Amino acid sequence: MYSDTTREIRVTVEPRYLPDQSQPAESHYVWAYHVRIENLGLETVRLRTRHWRITDAMGRMMEVRGPGVVGEQPLLRPGEAFTYTSGTPLSTPSGIMVGSYGMESEAGESFDINIPAFSLDSPHQPRHLN
Repeated sequence: MYSDTTREIRVTVEPRYLPDQSQPAESHYVWAYHVRIENLGLETVRLRTRHWRITDAMGRMMEVRGPGVVGEQPLLRPGEAFTYTSGTPLSTPSGIMVGSYGMESEAGESFDINIPAFSLDSPHQPRHLN
């Protein structure tokens, strides 16, 4: 698992390779990632936007921006958490994802929180010892 905390909001991500949805012979690899967002602070916040940078093993990067996550803009009161699962395909057997969530406080202040960089690994990626 990968975790990062910004302004007392912890984001934890657990990626998982999906062999049943992947087709390595056709350069199609799929991962699910489970995200937990925990409000460890004292103020209520709402997740408004997401921004992902997804980079494959060839260094090609794709950016994804949009409102909320999985069709929601969850409100997180102190001590509450929100979890969701999403996924991404790649044309290479490995990659990396990193990003941020745009948050808004009850007072209307907008700020970003970090989504930790996490590795997308499959058993089809050759391993090299240095």
